[in-house]
Amino acid sequence: MKKAGFLLFLLYAVTLFAQKDTLTKKDTLTKKDALIKKDTLIKSSWNMSSVEGINASQVALSNWAQGGANSIAWTFSGTFVADLKKDTVVIFKNNLKLTYGQTKLGSADFRTNENELFVENKYSYNLNWKVNPFLSNSLRTVIANGYDYTKTPKAATSKFFDPGYLTQSLGFEFNREKVFSIRIGVALQEVFTNRFTSYTDDASTTKVEKFKLDSGIESVMGGCWPIEENMDVDSKLRLFSRFKTLDVWDVRWENTLTAKINKLFNANINVIVVYEKDQSDRTQMKQALQLGITYALI
Repeated sequence: MKKAGFLLFLLYAVTLFAQKDTLTKKDTLTKKDALIKKDTLIKSSWNMSSVEGINASQVALSNWAQGGANSIAWTFSGTFVADLKKDTVVIFKNNLKLTYGQTKLGSADFRTNENELFVENKYSYNLNWKVNPFLSNSLRTVIANGYDYTKTPKAATSKFFDPGYLTQSLGFEFNREKVFSIRIGVALQEVFTNRFTSYTDDASTTKVEKFKLDSGIESVMGGCWPIEENMDVDSKLRLFSRFKTLDVWDVRWENTLTAKINKLFNANINVIVVYEKDQSDRTQMKQALQLGITYALI
């Protein structure tokens, strides 16, 4: 069930990204008629973009009296976006985001410090209202094996699609393109596991569950705001609560401050705050300060 659902999702996503610019008609017209009667056409086009970046740091010591240890760290990140516009309005948004990085201190082995894959597809219907209906589907998982390095020996905690989170949401959104958006709706969240069943197992039963389905309310809000000519802040807050426990909310708040040095180099500070009771009773936080290279492929 897990593999079939994931393969269907990937097939769906690949199909979306493979689409090309199209012209759809209000009336049945030949290609020649379309050129003459432009007012009878609704123009649809795909806008695609891709930005990749790599950040690295390195320290090498030799006979250094003040002490210390050699170190090296690197992080790769990539974002891929495909938006379908119809009559200048974005109705289909698709984005893929991945990050992966490792660090090494002294003679220790490389340790993973960045490890995430996120895919989201959202369809909205333009009613020319202040809010419009939407339907979304998202996938979140790790790219490679994850470990808890505070334990000796290190303890495995996750691997690709173990756990894997799929979420479908239906509701209404308010959107000011490239400035601010907020959406809220009813949602289904499926969690898939194989080996790491702590994310799905119900402690009140004797059977070990490898799949969990929750229904509830999801809210996603975010935006991008310029601070200076070469500096902006990107923020996204996602909330999810199950109907059976509306007093408990899953929280994921991502914030990135980016300063562009030139066309190739930039510096950024990334802060992520997570609270998911199924994972931990404590609030999780990750902060990273990076200087690196970014390049737009598309």
